[in-house]
Amino acid sequence: MKESVAILCGGGPAPGINSVISSVALVFLKSGYRVIGIHEGYKGLFAKKSNVQEIDFLFADDIHKQGGSALQMSRHKPKDSEFSTHFFTENNVKLLVTIGGDDTASTANRISKFLKDNQVNIQNIHVPKTIDNDLPLPEGVPTFGYHSAKQEGVRIAQTVYEDARTSGNWFVVSAMGREAGHLAFGIGAACHFPMIIIPEMFNKVDVTFDRIINLVISAIVKRKILNIDYGVVVISEGVFHFMSDEEIENSGISFTYDDHGHPELGNVSKAHIFNMLLQFKLKKLGISIKSRPVELGYELRCVQPVAYDQMYCGLLGYGVKKLYDEGRTSCMVTADATGTIKPLYLEDVEDESGKIKPRLVDINGNKPKLIFENGLQFIEPGDYEEAKALLDDPAAYDFRNILQW
Repeated sequence: MKESVAILCGGGPAPGINSVISSVALVFLKSGYRVIGIHEGYKGLFAKKSNVQEIDFLFADDIHKQGGSALQMSRHKPKDSEFSTHFFTENNVKLLVTIGGDDTASTANRISKFLKDNQVNIQNIHVPKTIDNDLPLPEGVPTFGYHSAKQEGVRIAQTVYEDARTSGNWFVVSAMGREAGHLAFGIGAACHFPMIIIPEMFNKVDVTFDRIINLVISAIVKRKILNIDYGVVVISEGVFHFMSDEEIENSGISFTYDDHGHPELGNVSKAHIFNMLLQFKLKKLGISIKSRPVELGYELRCVQPVAYDQMYCGLLGYGVKKLYDEGRTSCMVTADATGTIKPLYLEDVEDESGKIKPRLVDINGNKPKLIFENGLQFIEPGDYEEAKALLDDPAAYDFRNILQW
């Protein structure tokens, strides 16, 4: 029986997945391997009858430039009791290629340990994927899909800004980002938004709705002082992951709850929440400003990858073969700007529970410091006197006071 390579995709889609599948398949087909695509991620891998896609040259060649994923994805996180060696032995699999984010990588690590314990000689190489850019890759190396999602986010956000200017309104944009603020920061910085709010900013204080809304109002009042009656603020949805359930529930927004009693944030628009709270506060302050919510999330995940990601994903796919030939396993493949391929071992970036630690925005890094110090607009001590026309206590809306920077 031919030696096989199995490929599966976990989590949510990101631009470039098909480019990875294509490049992995083409390089292994060239070397005489059978390439099997597994639908439904880990759920499909350990199903009694897996739904698979035989990947040949024509299939791989056709999907390279497409958005979405040719292999159906799943967020299923299998329990240890679900693990089985059956699929691997039945198909003579020598390499399992997993494409996904931190959860997919963590599960791949568990499977690798399981196979080793059961004397099954299979290599496992993970390709890091997420538009959130929050996997702990080497400094300056993005996760694939981030640049394509950011590009589409910027395209939409620029039209929103133009709408704000044209209509004389404010818009509150919420950008996807489960824990980290990379996407919101990248979009906001590229668009020159007057206010960018990401969870990493709250490194000295707790994340609260009151602080978030006060930061937005700081930008609104500063622009009013400058005779600019419009603008856009972008807020990373990641701020929710640093709030307590009590803080979220006290927002006054109605939520549904999961089996563990936690608010189901996926069922509501984060932009809507922020905008409603902003309107409540503006009315309380007697400031007449119209604002509208815009959510940037699912519409970014399946766009056609930009040239950067197509090239980058090709390098990662070919890099999988390089690491495989070197005998590497239980690692992520990385490719730097020069095309140098290196392994990043999962055990080196996991915490005590085996979960991959997320990479957050380095709030003290050169880029964030430049943007926050020079690119944003907010109330400072020199604005207090003029701001008193709108605010009783302008110091409470001073950017640095709010964050205690």
